[in-house]
Amino acid sequence: MERELYGREAIFGDDGLAARLTGLTPHGSRRIVCEHDDDPPVAVLTGGRGMGKTAVLKQLRHLYREITPIALVDCEAVQPPADPGPGWTPVTGVLPELATQLTARVHAARPVPFPRLSLGLVAVASVSWRREDESRAQRDLQSLGPVLATVDTRGDAATGWVTKVLTKLAAGAFDSVAPMAGMVAEATVETVLEETFNRFQRRAADWYGTYPHAGGNGRIGLRQLAVDFERGGDLRRRAEDHLVLALVADLVRAYRGMARGARRGRRPVLLLDNAHTPLGRQLVEPLLRQRAAGARDQIAVFATSRIHDHTGLSHAVRRRLPEVAHASHWARGTEITSGILAVGLTPLDAGHVRSALDRHDPRGRTPAGLARGVHRLTGGRPLGVALLAQAAGEADAPGTLVPGALLDCTVEVREDRPPVRVAAELLERLLPGQRPDVLSVLAAAHGEESARLLATTRLRGASLDGDVALRVRDALRSEDWPVGPDHFVADPLLRALLLHRLRFQDDDPPYYAVWRAVHETLRSAYATGGACPSEPHRLHQELVLGRTEDCVTHLRVRFALPGVPAWLDALRFIASAPFPRPPGSTGPDPRRAVALGREAASDEERDALTGLDERAAELHLQLRRLLHAVWLLSDPLALPDEEVIDKMAHELRQLSGRHPTGHAVLWDAATHWPRDLREWRELSMPPGAPGPDGSGAPGGGGPDA
Repeated sequence: MERELYGREAIFGDDGLAARLTGLTPHGSRRIVCEHDDDPPVAVLTGGRGMGKTAVLKQLRHLYREITPIALVDCEAVQPPADPGPGWTPVTGVLPELATQLTARVHAARPVPFPRLSLGLVAVASVSWRREDESRAQRDLQSLGPVLATVDTRGDAATGWVTKVLTKLAAGAFDSVAPMAGMVAEATVETVLEETFNRFQRRAADWYGTYPHAGGNGRIGLRQLAVDFERGGDLRRRAEDHLVLALVADLVRAYRGMARGARRGRRPVLLLDNAHTPLGRQLVEPLLRQRAAGARDQIAVFATSRIHDHTGLSHAVRRRLPEVAHASHWARGTEITSGILAVGLTPLDAGHVRSALDRHDPRGRTPAGLARGVHRLTGGRPLGVALLAQAAGEADAPGTLVPGALLDCTVEVREDRPPVRVAAELLERLLPGQRPDVLSVLAAAHGEESARLLATTRLRGASLDGDVALRVRDALRSEDWPVGPDHFVADPLLRALLLHRLRFQDDDPPYYAVWRAVHETLRSAYATGGACPSEPHRLHQELVLGRTEDCVTHLRVRFALPGVPAWLDALRFIASAPFPRPPGSTGPDPRRAVALGREAASDEERDALTGLDERAAELHLQLRRLLHAVWLLSDPLALPDEEVIDKMAHELRQLSGRHPTGHAVLWDAATHWPRDLREWRELSMPPGAPGPDGSGAPGGGGPDA
């Protein structure tokens, strides 16, 4: 079934990248002129987990599978069979799968045969055969049955070959110095050619005459291929590369010399998911080298890479997705990898998120700002958008939803699986194979130093000296997740999911033992005399733990001092603390009542006013309201509240009149911070300053700790 993909029009439009590289429009199968007619690039879609790379490839397969030969493999998921034998490697395992998919019948075209690939695979499979072990040969040939069937449709053809091959071995007088692998391969190839290939197909063996040391003799080339494969190392890599080119050669032969229009489309399509892996590179690089040397093959290749910047893309032509909507702007350079067009998948914009939410909530029952809130929380990452939109559409009380509540929702992602919690499903798919128990603890850290501190104090079972923090850092970087000085886990969505897990993993409200222990550890480390003393960081941790009075007192004491920009930045950083939210809470956010001055001070807060004169007490209460307003409005799990925004602006203007020297800066904050919030930007510093993209400054994080 065709999926609804948002923000990918540059690929799937009628003149988009897919149409221009295949010669067929995805919808309606209309022929168009191929871009780079004689020399197409390998299109590599780049982006981290959850950016929709796999979804794009699956959609391409769905749209083109009936109109042109197409094959999709996940290079990260190729697994050996139960009894692989010495002739199996990831390359020899995946090539038959590609050939089998490419052979599937499409409209108005004969299936593509793979005689060159069949011969090469049979030759390397034979390296494990012995005269006394007929069963091994039977198993290997049976496993190659689907690709051999592209040449010989008789289902039982392989059974008869085995006996004849082994009979030839027993009867032959072979040079005792010659490698056994070569002898078996030669006998096997001769038998296959005699028994299966017709007189036209037998010429396919001549293609192997170009193999090193073959001297133009295809049978010698196949024998040497098997010998190199058995020897391993670089020689095996050479043999495997030649097998990849055998697949290419068969596709070229199937499309060359045919009458115009004999096949729909001008290019068969290879889809290689996770091509940044060693297997993916082994499939792509022989093709790139051959094209760089001047060979032409007319194959459309779409691959994906989770790693944006690795050596396999060192000289690729790089474009962002919107830039290739109507032309790729690609030209081959002198380097081999310049044959790659690396297309960076961009996040979805707020309009795409609105469309996704409308699809799941056609009656518009969710709050008007929820789509923008989901966009802010997910950063437009398609996987996050899809699951949160589905959760919103299936929620029991959609009218009260905020982004944080969606993480607690349960959705059905597949019919063969029980419903799953959104937060847990997102974490599993964004961090597969990682340890969320370790990562959720380290997500509370601000920088590498505090991450190592948490590792040595809270993760002793995983690390005695804090090395686990460095291992996690390297693991995140290897998956292209950002790691920064302000937040050890720098991606906002990933950090929110990990902190959500840290908060609720114990299922022990109201104590939240692990959450409290982690943040108490950080609070102690930031206190005077701690491992990394920092008053803003200590107060940030106090707020995480739900303690507000020290924060308000600190802001009051330092309010009249020079340096209002630093004071505002401290307010912004302290108030960026995660809110200790009760599980499944859907009622009014308690911070709202405090921000609007509708909740009386607690006994502890009244104690803080003791001894203050009327003016200082008034300032204290004013800063209490301001702190809670900024805390609520900065929370990516909440939604901006217009009344609270207006109240925040009012408090800042009142403070502007009270400050002896910093009234202009406070007035600017009262003007620009509401604008930042209404435009879904983080609070700018200094107020009104543009961010790196010109749309608003990023949030602060204080010093690395």
